[in-house]
Amino acid sequence: MTHTEAFLKDLAIIMMVAGFITLVFHRFKQPVVLGYILAGIIIGPHTPPFPLISDRDTIQTLADLGVVFLLFSLGLEFNVSKLKKVGGTALIAGTAEISLMLWAGYSLGRAFGWSEMDAIFLGAMVSISSTTIIVKALDELKLKRERFAQFIFGVLIVEDILAIAMIVLLSGLALTGEVSVSSVANTLGRLSIFLVVALLLGLLLVPRLLSVVARYQSKEMLLVSVLGLCFGFCLLVVELGYSMALGAFVMGAIIAESKEIHVIERLVEPLRDMFTAIFFVAIGMLVDPSVLVEYWLPILVITAVVVLGKTTANTLATIATGHDARTSLKVGMGLSQIGEFSFIIASLGVTLGVTSGFLYPVVVSVSVLTTILTPYLIKNSDFAASTLRNLVPNSLQGSLTAYENWLGSIGSSAQENQVSAFIRRILLHVVLNFCVIAALFLAGAALVAHSDITQWMALLPPDWHSTVFWAALLIIAMPFMVATYRKLEALAMILTELGVGVATTPSRVALHRLFARALPTASLVAMLLLISALSSIILPPLHLFVAVLVLVLMLALALWPRVVRWHSQLQVALRETIAQQADDPK
Repeated sequence: MTHTEAFLKDLAIIMMVAGFITLVFHRFKQPVVLGYILAGIIIGPHTPPFPLISDRDTIQTLADLGVVFLLFSLGLEFNVSKLKKVGGTALIAGTAEISLMLWAGYSLGRAFGWSEMDAIFLGAMVSISSTTIIVKALDELKLKRERFAQFIFGVLIVEDILAIAMIVLLSGLALTGEVSVSSVANTLGRLSIFLVVALLLGLLLVPRLLSVVARYQSKEMLLVSVLGLCFGFCLLVVELGYSMALGAFVMGAIIAESKEIHVIERLVEPLRDMFTAIFFVAIGMLVDPSVLVEYWLPILVITAVVVLGKTTANTLATIATGHDARTSLKVGMGLSQIGEFSFIIASLGVTLGVTSGFLYPVVVSVSVLTTILTPYLIKNSDFAASTLRNLVPNSLQGSLTAYENWLGSIGSSAQENQVSAFIRRILLHVVLNFCVIAALFLAGAALVAHSDITQWMALLPPDWHSTVFWAALLIIAMPFMVATYRKLEALAMILTELGVGVATTPSRVALHRLFARALPTASLVAMLLLISALSSIILPPLHLFVAVLVLVLMLALALWPRVVRWHSQLQVALRETIAQQADDPK
């Protein structure tokens, strides 16, 4: 049998068995995702009398495509405006959940008598919820657009980003026996810069590109263009060492700001359903019944800890950010499972040879059990909230309501304060501009590290190679540096007015001028020092370094009005892109 024939046989078996099982599950009103997992168990290699699938590697590749399509579809429904609304809650809840589950998993592993490295990896595996499983469950239950679901999606994004840093930390710990905080901070910093710049450039370019494609009124052309953007960006993210799933979500969120979003959603939906079905079947194929029998007690205990620990951590963290108890409990119960990132971390331990052989199948079994429980937990979260409300004393309920109202009043008063809102807007612009500047020099340093720039500048003296390249980067970054200086200048004037008061005397006028210039000047110097650190491998010699700075400064002064106007046009274009979908009821 040829490879193509074997692949067709495997695909036919998966679809026929999954189709029959899910038809039965749908008939008895059970979650379809559980039918996919059961189908995977039936056709998997661990179920007698013999395995029905011959090419598991190809099936796993198709399953990975399912993760991409599912996360991409989630991004299409979760645009930048929604992400902004749930950002604070998601950051607090995600951090609290991971911290608690890391400790709980490690303590549980040590209590079972497992090695310290097994316990550390177990803590990491149980700390990350499964985006794929949650999205599918919420989709089946028609709850993806509910308020609590938006908070869940925000927490999942935070967890995926922190999971990348966790993988870096675990790799260093396994190889050296030490935790390198600097490497984790460096990874998170670079990832944050990359995501910010990707969103900015994507929002400026992608919706306009899709508008051009849509003019041809060809659904085929639109679908191919969208898939090209999705897979191309995923490839870029993977090349940079980050998660393919995260890349799919980000591109989906960018495309969600285009005017053609509703057409794109309908075009992508059939592909998403097919490949996500294969993903869940592939999870079921990993289940080994013999492991369930041998390690049944640890599996049940870990499952209980995952469900209770995640529910508790996310519920309390969401309450702490000022949301009502019912919404908070629905968030907590919706996040009480583990999935794809747990498999990645488990595979890392096996690859590095630092974890025991039983840990991977145990975690897969826990993932399957929590996956089975997830739809029922989400479906019964309202009942659980009502029951808990009846058990909680009225005094505590009153305190929670007062706390929620107090936080709400703080938020509303801050929004009404124009000065506070203006300062926050200035700081946001400064951070965005700095991320673009940092990304330029990081990309330049990476380009030099992986290529020979001397080939481009063969006619120049050796000392001038890095000088010309660094000067070009500085000129490209100049509009963003000018914008940052202007924003900091405005911020300094506001802070001076608030701190020093109105300039009514010569001494106060002098103090005003000093304070108004000190902050932007000091910030500009700090920015140059940081840029120099980021691009240390391409810095020119000192005398040429100074000459380049003087030249670029003179160029900036000469082109100041044009640079300001060009950057303002970019800001207007970005605001228009976001505004066109901000009030979309989808």
